[in-house]
Amino acid sequence: MKPITLQHKSKEELRTLLKTSAKKDLLLEKFSELDMPSTKSEAYRYFDIQPLMEQEYKTAAFIPREIKEHDKIEIVDGIVKTAPKGIRVYYGTYDDVDMTHFDPLYYLGHLLTPAVIIIELDGDIEVELLHRFTKSQTLFAYRLVIKNQINRHATLYETFEGKSAERSLVLYGYDMHIAKDSSLRVLKNQTAYAPHYTMIASHKISVEKQANMVFKSFDFGDASALTLLKVDLDTSAHMEAGHLLYIGGQAKRGIVSQIVHKGKHTSSHQEAKNILDENARGIFDALIKVEHTAKYTKAHQNSKAILLGENAHMVTKPQLEIYIDELEASHGATTGQLDKKQLFYLQSRGISQIDAEKMLVIAFANTLIEKIKDTRNQERIKMSFEEAFYASNRTKLLKKTDQ
Repeated sequence: MKPITLQHKSKEELRTLLKTSAKKDLLLEKFSELDMPSTKSEAYRYFDIQPLMEQEYKTAAFIPREIKEHDKIEIVDGIVKTAPKGIRVYYGTYDDVDMTHFDPLYYLGHLLTPAVIIIELDGDIEVELLHRFTKSQTLFAYRLVIKNQINRHATLYETFEGKSAERSLVLYGYDMHIAKDSSLRVLKNQTAYAPHYTMIASHKISVEKQANMVFKSFDFGDASALTLLKVDLDTSAHMEAGHLLYIGGQAKRGIVSQIVHKGKHTSSHQEAKNILDENARGIFDALIKVEHTAKYTKAHQNSKAILLGENAHMVTKPQLEIYIDELEASHGATTGQLDKKQLFYLQSRGISQIDAEKMLVIAFANTLIEKIKDTRNQERIKMSFEEAFYASNRTKLLKKTDQ
């Protein structure tokens, strides 16, 4: 399959190409209206998606198997393989697709998915979710629906593996429903290197009255990837979003988001820390929208970037769209380099250049990592960060040796 073949097609043409039923006509119409993303698409303006759309991919067959019991949820090539005892994980249909999402690939993901994976988080629990990809030059498309219970508090820790999935494209994403008076924490820990898979993750999160959502993403390596996130906040709902990016090589990676305040007394806090090396491009394209119905909103957004490489580049686009006066809102962005005086001071104390850089970079990143409440997951993410840091420096040393 070449995704580019879906570009500039009518609803009827798309139905034939994708072999969908009339039940999905609304999705086809919306996808046709937005069209397959290109370099001119607003959400993909800085990502350079065209080469991915022009490649030929094999398609992964949808063959559900018996879900075996294990200590974590494992999804292999888009199919659920294991799940813990007591966690309801099953396939089903989904009729609440958000028809106001800004991302065309959100709709394409639903169109390509014969059945969504439904995960019901019952009670106060912590669940691990591993995504594993095993096939090269393949298009993996699947959707997950996550639901929790009223007045319950859960954590989802998410990781990815895909060393053998060279030149594959992953289109996946969540439709999350955070129940009234409940909370859900999602911790995404992803290290990916080229030429492993490229991932486009398109999410929708609905946060109901007096609910609390925490979404923290930690992205490391030199593979390209993009997260597209739309959040709707009901009355007195809260969203805390944190994004730590450490990338190198030719990677283009980051987040495009819309946080929409719909109810009164809603609040959101979005913070991004970006560390870019070599020729990497970081992306922070984030909109906070406050609707007429969202009086007394509190919304804050900030992005900071450190450029370690001379050719590294940060695209930062914080935005506020406000339709009321009764609110508290702010946004800002800064981009710079490591402080040379601090580096010199540390090296004068006998610390190597690599360790001095690591100390400053860790200090920069720790404002996000240390906000993770549980020590176990905090240590896991610190370890992933340090492994990516030393891997990057080994690569740079090898390049200098070859020269």
